[in-house]
Amino acid sequence: MPVRATRIVSLAPSLTELVFALGGGNRLVGRTTWCKYPPEATRVPVVGDGLSPNVEAIAARRPDLVLLYRSPLTETAARQLAGLSIPALILRHDRLADVGRTARLLGPLVGDSLAGDSIGRIFDSIAASVPPPPRARVAFVAWDDPPIILGGGSYLTEVARLAGARNLFDDLSAASATVSLETIAVRNPDWIVMVDDSGGDSVRILRAGYPALARRPEWQIVPAVRERRFLALPGTLFGRPTPATPRAVAVLRRALEAAR
Repeated sequence: MPVRATRIVSLAPSLTELVFALGGGNRLVGRTTWCKYPPEATRVPVVGDGLSPNVEAIAARRPDLVLLYRSPLTETAARQLAGLSIPALILRHDRLADVGRTARLLGPLVGDSLAGDSIGRIFDSIAASVPPPPRARVAFVAWDDPPIILGGGSYLTEVARLAGARNLFDDLSAASATVSLETIAVRNPDWIVMVDDSGGDSVRILRAGYPALARRPEWQIVPAVRERRFLALPGTLFGRPTPATPRAVAVLRRALEAAR
């Protein structure tokens, strides 16, 4: 593994954002089609989809470090890269604790050790903080047909808790799961929460309806859908665990207070 990488390929949006936060953005020579934040990332050449890495496209960028999100496909790619003598790191980056740990690991490799330690301390502080009493009960809906919700394994469950809300499906250990509409109706969330592709930092309160759900007849058994109680979270801020997560917590907390 190089002491300090000078040509980095990042194959996960959260890792790309972290590399920039660590001061290593100018060393990025490859990214995925999904790596669009910060805006400077869009100037980095695309090497394909991070979930099914194109090893030839990656190798063509002549990297001395490749950052991969852990999955069976990326583990295969890492072995192929090793055969080409290209160092790779496979990283789990799903929970808030992962951000601080990864920042400390990558700091000396891709940017600034001090920046990595600073981000690590911020997330240590978050982990040690006492969440406020929950003011709202929410369900995070990732897909509507079939209904897929985010469970206790999702970092957004942690964000909600820190912001003063409870994910009603936090008893499910997986990051996401398919559930029945009847189950969502019985649990009766105060708000249906969705992550969209909007930019900016504002949580939108959609009392006028969210077309993807509000117009589906079968979803009308869920009271929050009938009453048009939706929160739309901007993907640039809430779409993944990053150093911007403390800001996401503050933004969601203000939105929940305004929505009461």
